[in-house]
Amino acid sequence: MTENAHQQPTAPDTELPTQYAPADVEGALYERWVERGYFEADAKSEKPPYTIVIPPPNVTGSLHLGHAFQHTLMDALTRRKRMQGFEALWLPGMDHAGIATQNKVEQQLAEEGKSRHDLGREEFVERVWQWKEEYGGRILGQMRRLGDGVDWSRERFTMDEGLSKAVLTIFKKLYEDELIYRAERIINWCPRCLTAISDIEVEYQEDDGELVSIRYGEGDDSVVVATTRAETMLGDTAVAVHPDDERYKHLIGRRIKLPLTDRSIPVVADPHVDPEFGTGAVKVTPAHDPNDFAIGQRHGLESITVMDERAIITAHGPFQGLDRFEARSAIVAALRSQGRIVAEKRPYVHSVGHCSRCKTTIEPRLSMQWWVKVGPLAKAAGDAVRDGRVKIHPEDMSKRYFDWVDNMNDWCISRQLWWGHRIPIWYGPDGEVVCVGPDEEPPTGEGWHQDTDVLDTWFSSGLWPFSTLGWPERTEDLRKFYPTDVLLTGHDIIFFWVARMMMFGLYAMDGEVPFKTIALTGLVRDERGKKMSKSFGNVVDPLDWMDKYGSDALRFTLARGANPGTDVPIGEDWVQASRNFANKIWNATRFALMNGATVEGPLPEASKLSATDRWILSRLNETVAQVDALYEDFQFAKLSEALYHFAWDEVFDWYVELSKTTFQAGGEAAEASQRVLGEVLDVTLRLLHPIVPFVTETLWTTLTGGESVVVADWPGDSGFRDAAAEQEIATLQSVITEVRRFRADQGLQPGQRVPARLTLDGTALAAHEAAIRQLLRLQPEGEGFTATATLPVAGATVALDLSGTIDVAAERKRLAKDLAAAEKEKAQATAKLGNEAFLAKAPDNVVEKIRTRLAKADEDIARIQAQLERLPQA
Repeated sequence: MTENAHQQPTAPDTELPTQYAPADVEGALYERWVERGYFEADAKSEKPPYTIVIPPPNVTGSLHLGHAFQHTLMDALTRRKRMQGFEALWLPGMDHAGIATQNKVEQQLAEEGKSRHDLGREEFVERVWQWKEEYGGRILGQMRRLGDGVDWSRERFTMDEGLSKAVLTIFKKLYEDELIYRAERIINWCPRCLTAISDIEVEYQEDDGELVSIRYGEGDDSVVVATTRAETMLGDTAVAVHPDDERYKHLIGRRIKLPLTDRSIPVVADPHVDPEFGTGAVKVTPAHDPNDFAIGQRHGLESITVMDERAIITAHGPFQGLDRFEARSAIVAALRSQGRIVAEKRPYVHSVGHCSRCKTTIEPRLSMQWWVKVGPLAKAAGDAVRDGRVKIHPEDMSKRYFDWVDNMNDWCISRQLWWGHRIPIWYGPDGEVVCVGPDEEPPTGEGWHQDTDVLDTWFSSGLWPFSTLGWPERTEDLRKFYPTDVLLTGHDIIFFWVARMMMFGLYAMDGEVPFKTIALTGLVRDERGKKMSKSFGNVVDPLDWMDKYGSDALRFTLARGANPGTDVPIGEDWVQASRNFANKIWNATRFALMNGATVEGPLPEASKLSATDRWILSRLNETVAQVDALYEDFQFAKLSEALYHFAWDEVFDWYVELSKTTFQAGGEAAEASQRVLGEVLDVTLRLLHPIVPFVTETLWTTLTGGESVVVADWPGDSGFRDAAAEQEIATLQSVITEVRRFRADQGLQPGQRVPARLTLDGTALAAHEAAIRQLLRLQPEGEGFTATATLPVAGATVALDLSGTIDVAAERKRLAKDLAAAEKEKAQATAKLGNEAFLAKAPDNVVEKIRTRLAKADEDIARIQAQLERLPQA
């Protein structure tokens, strides 16, 4: 009925411990998988390839819920493809994390009373490598704990020899193609990290600042400008106005006095100035503002730097040596004393850029840096998605991608650090500039020296999909596993990483895309949907939950919340519920083994199976087909939900319970059901395995005697469906559900047995009388049976004798009280909805709530009246 292929099995072990203890099995199982080489991909294999490269975590990092979330989904994809017969490669590795790692080691040195300059560059870099070996890579062990099925034999590091060669190769290629250049421009400078950072590494937040309006010049030759950074006025070299602004036409081309200095500056006409904003005049500081720099370029203005790399004022005068924020206050005070302040607004809330790593306020600064000319690279990256060579999932995320690649500025790739890939440019004594490739010797002789900067970390990670496979060499791995199949990552790093990999991949691999699909996830949030943050006190260490509930429980919770592109709320209660699911799987399999469930031999022909057996096999095949379709659409939440409800509701709560009477009766019917139950559990465990690998491995090998579910075949849909059996069992379920509801309404205990007469003749339910009686705790009617309640359900009749089982008078009194309350609620709601004055004034949502209350009251009244009618007469 389903495709069911195994490795050569050993005799199955029917013994399982009474309880599942994840901590006792997970570690040993994972090490066994690794030792047996299940996750190692073979480049010589004739199987079709399936490749995912892991988004490389920082060498300084540890596993957080975001990692656990994405790793669970990537692991599920590769485990399933491996079971489907693909040569699946999930390639792991780490990023050298230039700024973060250098900061870690500098902190160590500070504790020793030293700085990196005390060691010198070469010794400092050696110290960082020592730190990496001793402390780095903690996350790799945590990935094992989560169950990541990565190929550890191919683990890479962005600073290892092969990847370093790739960096040097592509740098030289870009340089020779005039796509890398050196220029003095405004960059984002972090005075704490002492390095340039890219636009996407700047985090903007609303800060309380000040807006100060300052009068430049005198009398009719004066103009008022407003600024939030008064300290930069020391570097002003012009005031700009719109050429058509009548207020300032008389000043264009003239010079005005710059306060607090002995300089005068020109008034220039620039069409980019908005005459409607503020006073319509703007101060121009080309060395400390990107927009001002552009104005300066257009008008040939001087660029005067007034701050050093630590944001200390360097301009000669009374403010020299002050920190930028100290200078701001001092300059405003000095201007105020001269009567130059026209207006002051505090607080003035505005968007301010901060370093994403240390949160220091960014200082725009004119600096000589290395840049990538992104225009042609970004166009190629956009075209690859537009023409369908790369698909973004979900599709509505494409707009965010295009917004970025279509409007990308040139990328500043130089960083003023010591840890990282040093820029392979050498300068000669007579102004020579030489780019040195990976297999070339640098120039020697007096006066030659290498550029001191290193490359942006994202430069090397942008090569990740192909450098990890051996590029620039044409290796077996590169030929077999490139392009990769899926890039699964958070939508928050489309700009940081995804676009860069697209640009570099298409460029280095002659137009071949780095991946076929970009599957974007949301971010993990707390159970209230709030961002996880140390300041909020809601950060969760996933290892704590794995210790408490097991790795499978965490994985299933994360997968169950993974709707494409949307954020994932998670709380401990949900992880606990997933642990309960793992326990349910364990207990159901244990019951099945104790009752003879088996996978040996072929399934009996459908004609020899009961309706219950045919129903569950039909539902099993439908579930296989549904799960496959959802996997292809990256609908992890929906496929997890489908598996949960099929396993818990249909297999464990219905099929297992309905089969108990068959097992007790024995004979051929029992043997057939034992084989069907074995089949259903076998397939269900294989379907669940990619998401919950540990518990399914233990149960599947016990059930089947197979080597490992990791290398078992993925189930296929045989096409078997039995609509008649599905309808028959649906009818059976409705009868059992309705009688259970009636028993609960009458206050009967679940295990309390009640005499009953079942009239099932002429219905398909006649064959299920034994199961109905067992599940509903109904005993034969016996002598003196009196039907005190009769339930017609789905063409059958269930007559119950409740005499002696409940206190009828007390129950009637209780229900009468509930009925009165419901009728009062209905009367109040009806009165309000009949009051025209109330309806005219009340908000729509209030009126809707009252209508809902009325509908609920009607339902309660009908339900209670039915219960009263069913009670035996006193």
